[in-house]
Amino acid sequence: MNTNTMLILVLMFAAGLALGAFYFISLWLTLERLGETQSRARLLLTSFVVRLAVVLTAFYFLMKDGHWERLALAMIGFVIMRKILTHHFAPQKTLEAVHE
Repeated sequence: MNTNTMLILVLMFAAGLALGAFYFISLWLTLERLGETQSRARLLLTSFVVRLAVVLTAFYFLMKDGHWERLALAMIGFVIMRKILTHHFAPQKTLEAVHE
């Protein structure tokens, strides 16, 4: 494996982290706005469709020419960002109960 290939794979992982941050922060912001809106179903559905369209389109272009390794690393980055943000946004009471 040459350095060019390694660089591409690292960038795919970073892209997955960025996509995960976009998806889950957007989800968090949508959930925060639920109390303020009159049409909750429309807000949830629109947010879901936009988030899903952006992420799936990005994954499609990251895979470029059928390189599944790129997609796999991007998805790993996506899942890792989910874990990071879940830990970050978790209520403190839950975290304290787990550590006791």
